[in-house]
Order: sequence, then C-alpha cells, then structure tokens
Amino acid sequence: MHIENLQVFLDLVESKSFSQAARMNGITQSAVSQQLRSMERRFEALIIDRSQKQFRLTPEGQRLYDTAREILHSYNTLCADIEELRNVVSGTVRLATIYSVGLHELPSYLKRFMQEYPDVNIHVEYRRSNHVYEDLQNNAVDLGLVAYPEARPELEIVPFQHDRLVVVAQAGHPLAARADLDPRELADHDLVGFDPDIPTRQATDRILAEVGVRVEPKMVFDNIETVKRAVEIGAGLAVLPEATVEHEERNGLLSSIPFRDIEHRRPIALLYRKDRVLTPAMRRFVELLGGRAPRQGQTAAEAEKEAASQPADGVS
Repeated sequence: MHIENLQVFLDLVESKSFSQAARMNGITQSAVSQQLRSMERRFEALIIDRSQKQFRLTPEGQRLYDTAREILHSYNTLCADIEELRNVVSGTVRLATIYSVGLHELPSYLKRFMQEYPDVNIHVEYRRSNHVYEDLQNNAVDLGLVAYPEARPELEIVPFQHDRLVVVAQAGHPLAARADLDPRELADHDLVGFDPDIPTRQATDRILAEVGVRVEPKMVFDNIETVKRAVEIGAGLAVLPEATVEHEERNGLLSSIPFRDIEHRRPIALLYRKDRVLTPAMRRFVELLGGRAPRQGQTAAEAEKEAASQPADGVS
C-alpha cells in the first residue's frame, strides 16, 4: 500500500463522494472504487457500509481513517521539514476565493508571489463563500479567502484586509455627485444586491437595519460582476466594496458614495484547516498576504503573538 492510496481514501471519506475524490487525485472514479476494494481485501474487512444510503464507515473503516490521517500528517510534515532544510519552495498551492476578492484584491499579490517563487504553481478557484468553507472542509483546497470570516473550530483565521463599503451608482445617477450619503436615503431608491446567503448582502441588511431601513433589492445576483453590470444599466444602487469599482470609476461608468459619519468595513481573511501541514510554498503565501505562518503544532494566533513580541528590524 502506498501513501497515495491513503490520500485517496482520506479524500473519499472527507468528501463522501467517489467522483470528487477522483477529481482531487487526478484519477477515474473507477480507480477510486478499485483502490477501496483493494484495501478491503488487504485488511479482510468491510471499510464502508454499503447497506446504508448514507456514506458511513464501518468500525474497521473508522480505525483505518484515524490511523491514515496520522500517517499522512507525519509524512507531510516530514516532506515540509525537508523542503525547509533544503530551502526549496515549490509545488502547488490550491486556493479558493470569493469572486470580489479573487478578481480585485488578489491579483497584485499573485503576481508578486509568482515573481518571487516561479517554481510554485498557484491554482485559484472562484467560489461562493459557502463553497469555500466546503472545499476547505473536504481538503479540496489548501487555503481559502472569504469576507466576514466565520469562526469554526477546525479552521485558522488569518486577517488579510478590510474593504470600505460604499454606495455605488450609475455615473449619471442624481446621487453620483454627492460627497456622502445617509444610509436612510437608500429607502427612496431601488437597490441591486447579492443573494440573501452571501455575507456582504447580510452585512448590507445589517447596515440598513441599524438605521431602521428595510429595502428588498429589486434584483439579486450571486457575484459582484453581475451586480456592477446591473448598476451600470441603471437598475438601481448597490452597496459594494470600494476597491471593486475602481476600474469602472476611472472609466466613467460608476460612482461610489461613502456613507455619512461612519465607515462600514468588510473584513477579509485567509483560512486553512488547523490540521493542515503547511508546505514552504503555503507558508510563504500566508506571509505574503500579511499573516504570520505558524510552525507545525502552533496556531496562527500564537504565531502572531510571537511575531509581535519580536524586536523590529532586529533592534531591541
């Protein structure tokens, strides 16, 4: 039995999907089934209970899963340690990001990272926020970037940036030339927004609720580019991160108007599983985005605390 077989088995258990485990490992669904049967023959035991409609491990399968996780963690730690000793930064970093961050905040960081580490492959997937969490949970990606990060016991949260939320209008809209805007004024205008389950939409609803305004968007979409196109054609106003409309403002298509008296900021964070062994490439990427990559066995919070206690530029 090879390390690769254990990885396929772990991916199968965590995704509960033969097809997804196949995609994650670059093999066919039939090959995943064959590997499972081979493991059952090797241990002379049923690993997955096939009598149930739901995916369920047998007691033997659970024991195999727990031990396989320990073996793979030790193996991945060994590989990462050897790479560090050899000062090798290579391999692949799999990243899932929400559209607004991936299209507007991330590109400059990706360009810099690829220039500094040309031997690293960065694979980026653009996903809805809930799918980023699923990808991390299922080990389909190494790192995730989301807005309004949700605290989960299995995930580390590394703060990245804070976007300012602004009202966005078509360039010729009566409000476009305003220096600022009271959020209560939005009650008098049509709004374009995100689907209700998207965190930025939920934040917009909270902003309006705080001033006693409830507005049901005239149109809703699942990604920021479509929202901007709807605003451009005059379908309504929208509340969006300021950085995401810079291009349209420069080209005279959209105008952004700050909220009056108070700034509403959208937190963005990098996420990864606490049990994830960070390769040198992953660690460098975390550090490039402003975080302190933890050593093995150290949490992100402990790494940040350690960094804060160090003298700046080597001066005590």
